[in-house]
Amino acid sequence: MTLSTVFTEMFGVRYPIALAPMGGAAGGALAAAVSRGGGFGILGGAYGDPEWLAREVPIVAGAEEPWGVGFLTWGIDLAVVELALSYGPSAVMLSFGDPSPYAEHVRQTGALLILQVTDLEEAKRAVDLGADVIVAQGTESGGHGAMRGRATFPFVPAVVDLVAPVPVLAAGGIADGRGVAAALVLGAAGVLIGTRFQATTEALVNPSITKAILEGRGQDTERSTVLDIARGSKWPSKYPARTLGHPYLDRWRGREAELAADPQALQDYQDDVARGAIPPLPVWAGEAVDLITDLPSAEDLVPAMAIQAEDALTRAGRR
Repeated sequence: MTLSTVFTEMFGVRYPIALAPMGGAAGGALAAAVSRGGGFGILGGAYGDPEWLAREVPIVAGAEEPWGVGFLTWGIDLAVVELALSYGPSAVMLSFGDPSPYAEHVRQTGALLILQVTDLEEAKRAVDLGADVIVAQGTESGGHGAMRGRATFPFVPAVVDLVAPVPVLAAGGIADGRGVAAALVLGAAGVLIGTRFQATTEALVNPSITKAILEGRGQDTERSTVLDIARGSKWPSKYPARTLGHPYLDRWRGREAELAADPQALQDYQDDVARGAIPPLPVWAGEAVDLITDLPSAEDLVPAMAIQAEDALTRAGRR
């Protein structure tokens, strides 16, 4: 049983399901498990820490399946991309920022170029830069995204129509096979999934984060810059993050400028983390978190989602 699309043919994988390169959480074991399960595992390279890559790349490469690595475009330089390419990934994914300094370099090495976009202007630019695959990220997604983005359901088909014939992966609010099926019906060639893969046995996350995701509800998620400001993150303010509820969100919602200008408040945050009053990291989670109720291996989860997607498409008369 397969779900064959342009994406599966291009990457040599069985299912059109890719792992979102969640910084830190998407390590070698998780990426390898997704790839072994028939999807496409993408390491969460974030800012390109050489020691982290040296530790995690051999794990995913050892699976002897197609794999990739993703970076936060605003936080890297060419040396990071060159280092990643030296490991021989099938693809490099770039998100959030201007990919133009790196795009042609990736393509010249033979690796496929995946560019994530959050609006139609970025999608046009991705085509011009020669993206092999474009990820259309909707605002339901967990973690960082565009300040004025669009919901996945209307955004994905708009991107599909605009960038054809470049294949598109849908991202945001997808946590099971029904979401995969919906993305395919919208014209996407596959999906990029983050939050669901955080709650797997291979994810590099603190058990407290796993527990919060399993107990979380979509209505409790919120997009904000408050937690980035409070923890001194360098994330550009135009990319707020969707997280589960947090005491500092309640305390500083709507007072972001005041928070940024208050050294004592920033120190209070660090002190609260140190004494265990708040979690060490925000719990990045998308609106589909309600659908996540178990902790499987990602290797088992990928084919299970594919089976559910096939069933949904069959019932809808699409297979």
